[in-house]
Amino acid sequence: MNDIRLWQLISPALPIGAYAYSQGFESAVENQLITSEDQAYQWISGLLQQSIGQLDSPIYLRLHQAWQSKQYDDLLYWHRYLQASRESSEFLSEDQQLGTALLRLLKSLSDNEDKFFQASIEQIKEIKKPSFLLIYTLAVVLWDIDKLAGLKGFLWSWCENQVAAAIKLVPLGQTSGQILLKKLMPAIDTVSSQAEAIVDENIGSFSMGLSILSAKHEQQYSRLFRS
Repeated sequence: MNDIRLWQLISPALPIGAYAYSQGFESAVENQLITSEDQAYQWISGLLQQSIGQLDSPIYLRLHQAWQSKQYDDLLYWHRYLQASRESSEFLSEDQQLGTALLRLLKSLSDNEDKFFQASIEQIKEIKKPSFLLIYTLAVVLWDIDKLAGLKGFLWSWCENQVAAAIKLVPLGQTSGQILLKKLMPAIDTVSSQAEAIVDENIGSFSMGLSILSAKHEQQYSRLFRS
């Protein structure tokens, strides 16, 4: 397992612009649904388990398997399934922008002689706006990162971005942010373990409140984040 490359892939310093998105958190604060550390924890933990854990996590596993086995039809299917599941134009735009940025970065970091990478890029060249998970799982396979570690890294990165938004918006102190991350660690373990048991027919999320808040955020008068 290539631990160090995983650290690079999930680093907040990765230049793909993830810091610009709050995933609906800003709208929740604007509507006074989140006003404290405890409410921030309940919000992040709930979405981690009921949304990310039920949609992104099992699709991560399927995309990872498809890259490894070179099942490009499966790659295309789950990429489309994921993008069709985005509840608002903000969420879809975020997914596509992060995916495009990560693909551009991978091209800069990868060896031009790497036949697997070049063949992979050739297979997805028709996808003009790749989903983030499509490219993230390519990086995990390309850099020989353990599958489960890559999933936990993805979940950790999502939680860290949410906590960073909470620190700015609620607002919370830096210490409170670290306490939040510590409290979220067991949920990350649970979600990553449960993802393997989710069958195709049960993949999906239904977070109506989040969808409404994201749509409202598109028209929010004053905001710090793009979503």
